Amino acid sequence: MVDLLQIHEPGETPLPHADDASVAIGIDLGTTNSVVAISTDGKTQVLRDDDGQALVPSVVAYAPDGSAVVGALAKRLLLDRPDCVVSSVKRLMGRGVGDLKALAGTLPFEVEPPKEGSEGGMVRLRVAGHSLTPVQVSAEILTALKERAEEQLGQKVEKAVVTVPAYFDDAARTATRDAARLAGLEVLRLVNEPTAAALAYGLDKGAEGLYAVYDLGGGTFDISILRMEKGVFQVLATGGDAALGGDDFDHAVAEHFLGQRAKRLGARAITPSEAKMALMTARLAKECLSRQTEGEWVLDVDERQTGHRIDRATFEDLITPLVERTTDICRAVMDDAGVGPADVRGVVLVGGSTRVPMVRRRVAELFDARPLSDIDPDEVVACGAALQAEALTVGSDTLLLDVTPLSLGIETMGGMVEKIIPRNTPIPVAKAQDFTTYQDGQGAMSIHVLQGEREMADQCRSLAKFVLTGIPPMTAGAARIRVSFAVDADGLLTVSAREETTGVEQKVEVKPSYGLTEEEMGEMLYDSLRNAQADMDRRLLAEARVEANRALNAVVSALNIDGDLLDDGERAQVERVMAAVRDAVAGEDRDIINAAAEDLEKATREFAERRMDRGISAALAGQSVDGLVDDDEPAGNAATEPEKQDH
Repeated sequence: MVDLLQIHEPGETPLPHADDASVAIGIDLGTTNSVVAISTDGKTQVLRDDDGQALVPSVVAYAPDGSAVVGALAKRLLLDRPDCVVSSVKRLMGRGVGDLKALAGTLPFEVEPPKEGSEGGMVRLRVAGHSLTPVQVSAEILTALKERAEEQLGQKVEKAVVTVPAYFDDAARTATRDAARLAGLEVLRLVNEPTAAALAYGLDKGAEGLYAVYDLGGGTFDISILRMEKGVFQVLATGGDAALGGDDFDHAVAEHFLGQRAKRLGARAITPSEAKMALMTARLAKECLSRQTEGEWVLDVDERQTGHRIDRATFEDLITPLVERTTDICRAVMDDAGVGPADVRGVVLVGGSTRVPMVRRRVAELFDARPLSDIDPDEVVACGAALQAEALTVGSDTLLLDVTPLSLGIETMGGMVEKIIPRNTPIPVAKAQDFTTYQDGQGAMSIHVLQGEREMADQCRSLAKFVLTGIPPMTAGAARIRVSFAVDADGLLTVSAREETTGVEQKVEVKPSYGLTEEEMGEMLYDSLRNAQADMDRRLLAEARVEANRALNAVVSALNIDGDLLDDGERAQVERVMAAVRDAVAGEDRDIINAAAEDLEKATREFAERRMDRGISAALAGQSVDGLVDDDEPAGNAATEPEKQDH
């Protein structure tokens, strides 16, 4: 029998108190962006880079030698080297090939088929000549967040609370934990994102009562109904869709653009590069249309340009079915919790996609209340994770009571599902149920563990299979087999089966088929430790090459436009320095590359000043003095104006 996992009182902690050298961080591992934070004495601090940016784009670029670059630099490479870049990998966590969403018939990833005879069919991506799992890509993002924390805090970081969508199934949760292990992080707890947001919001505002947390991120949607009272955060019901988010808004706009492009250029197969470029352009359009009413964008792929104009009304028509799906789920979760919109005191908005005006409008209409969004929706989840990390290491006066989002059960004869733990059961929890044999003399029983709400096994998600052997020969129905399920505070499952007469028992810690095997995990961990210094050197070399090539491309473009500003001798000198940079990039010494790039910057400084003078002269040509004194603010260019916050 599985012992019931303990729930500790507020102010007590299930872990030993950390020593002064120990620190635990909170991580929001997002589809589009990720954030890391820390909490000290109940006060949270989001850790930022040197430019003050909290968001780390969840984008990873790979070099042919296997080194990886994470974040803003990798995101810029999406335009130049889309075949070497992976984004939105969170949507693939715990998923098989058949789960992947295609864009106009073409995946924005090059997916390898599962190896023949391999169990489960885990997704593997082909990136820059490498075969990678979503777990490995996510580990790179988590490593970058860990390194930011260590740099900011000046000490080693080995523990973290990581958030996951409330509707992540067991496979996706296990994959997330595996990724953290690869990054060298011990996961103290996997916390549902809406619960983390409520924790941060409730402590910050002293809020009590019934609240809804509407979390629409880049790749997932969650809605949770929570009761906050005297330091206890109890989830009454949760629901969502692990494949619905701002990325789907991007898909809708991208398919609209690609449809227009096909009409102009003729129907043909869409290339992965074209699909990625369309998604990038669509995301920019979505972000701009969240604050402007219309704009025009250009798709430039394979030396073929097409212009695309779209206004907010058209954008809202495209995303209406997606937004309505979120409100339908909200109604269902309120029914599960036994409450109505009038009972909800407030709605907390989480996730960058809640910045879309239509989303805020529909949420306000559904709950008949203005949503609460004064805490940055991109940072609030990481803050909640940091608070929970502090609670699990040094203690706190708060208690989280979460729930399991999907029912858990086993397959019975006829392919039916017997639910043992219903959805929205508070966790941690342990439950057991007795079963018996079907045939006379049956000496073994196959246990097929399932997750989902459907009635038939083939309609639910398969989590694990194992066989209980050693059942003594009896007539059908005489044996008594007790099947026990235990879900820990992370939402991870352990299942055991015991024949009560003989005491024969089998137990399995559910390892979904889309996770990594222990052999794969061990090999990856060994490789990461063995090659840690070499991996860091390759990363730094890759970054130096990227920046040097960007500088070269900028100079080439400038020479094409304003090369007449240089005489023959000056141009020859610039080209000699450019050649030196190219030679350095071809080498393996990043210090030489950085020095060559710095020489290029010095050699082109006067050229840049002449270009600036020319630009100012052109702008002032034909202008009167009176015309220059104008208090009107210029309108932003929808096609090029940057959006600071990603959806």
